[in-house]
Amino acid sequence: MLFLFMTESKTNRQKPDAESWVDEHGDALYRYALSRISDATMAEDLVQETFLAALRTFHSFDAKSSERTWFISILKHKIIDHYRKQSRRSDLFSDDAAPEEKDYQEDGFWNMQRAPSDWGSQPEEELQRQEFMAVLRRCMEQLPKTFAAVFSLRELEGLSSKAICKELDITSSNLWVLLHRARHRLRRCLEDTWFKVNA
Repeated sequence: MLFLFMTESKTNRQKPDAESWVDEHGDALYRYALSRISDATMAEDLVQETFLAALRTFHSFDAKSSERTWFISILKHKIIDHYRKQSRRSDLFSDDAAPEEKDYQEDGFWNMQRAPSDWGSQPEEELQRQEFMAVLRRCMEQLPKTFAAVFSLRELEGLSSKAICKELDITSSNLWVLLHRARHRLRRCLEDTWFKVNA
């Protein structure tokens, strides 16, 4: 009986039901991609590419993890590839990437009129809120593409600095400058669109 079940299971896995994949996982994968890419059309394209890649490589899926976990793993690679291609086409240090010098004094410390305000809560708690993530996504849409790429790969995907530098072909000092500027702009945007409104 066990042998029959195993045979049937193996047979079923040899014929993937792509339509059920879309029904069961499409929305979750789309939300995941959109939270990292902040471009609805590109998020849809990446989810579609994920399903196509899953169809091509289904024979190698060993079912040690859930289908959803497997799809997200494929999607993460698609997101990284997207950012890698994007970074090759963009100027990392364009005029748009100029530092916000008026925020600092000559000695490098904050200009107190422009210093970050106290957000009054733990960032970990805020990240759990769907409304906050929607605002964060809108703020990320306003970033230069390379800023959004390094922030997403580092803070949302959890890639190491070394991996990001390799994927985007940048130096570690470039990475830290880009991350600093991305965080700075996101903080400004979040203060204006989330924390002041929800104070």
